[in-house]
Amino acid sequence: MIESEDESIESIESSVSSESSESSEELAGTPTPPETTLAVILAAGAGSRFNGPEHKLKSKLNKKPLLWWAATHALAAGFVEVLVIEGSIPVTGLVPDAVSIVHNHDWADGQSRSLQVAVHYADLSGYDTLVIGLADQPFVTPEAWRLVSSSPSPIAVAKFDKQATPPVRLHSDVWGLLPLDGDEGARQLLRSRPELVTEVPCPGSAVDVDTVVEFDQVRRNQMTKELGSWT
Repeated sequence: MIESEDESIESIESSVSSESSESSEELAGTPTPPETTLAVILAAGAGSRFNGPEHKLKSKLNKKPLLWWAATHALAAGFVEVLVIEGSIPVTGLVPDAVSIVHNHDWADGQSRSLQVAVHYADLSGYDTLVIGLADQPFVTPEAWRLVSSSPSPIAVAKFDKQATPPVRLHSDVWGLLPLDGDEGARQLLRSRPELVTEVPCPGSAVDVDTVVEFDQVRRNQMTKELGSWT
């Protein structure tokens, strides 16, 4: 269900203001992601609801592009590799140099195509697990990435307060169940096979940025000022 703009702003204010960043001690006590797990950030979409002067992933949040924060937090979690799936725009320069980038030529066919690109890359590279995050969620903490990656469940999803949202852990046992096209992505799998899903309570916030109004609201929030301290 798509929220109205007023509902979306209210949700951002409530969610972000109720969360705080994790301490370095908390991160140190969380298991490092297994070497066979690949972190993936989906960044291929056009961001059509964001009517700003540039693509939303280029918009600066605390002096860095919006995409930078998702990539930086995944890197800080300690994955062997962090892969960004680009599509509508090139993302070189929007992420740290340590990030791998693969282009999804079929990005306009929906998020599921990016998932298939990630599965293909992981399979060729010898990974047996994916942890999927979204490019427009800047407040997903490194600890959240770690907690989801350490779940033994074939499907694990982060739970921020009462909201289940990416990152999502997908073991290779369930890759064949992912949709081949459409914009549902992993959501379809989570709905159809709830017996395989474990929700993992995480610190941080599930807030994502879809519109200019939401971006301005997030930019003014206290949590944005703390972004650089999480890594």
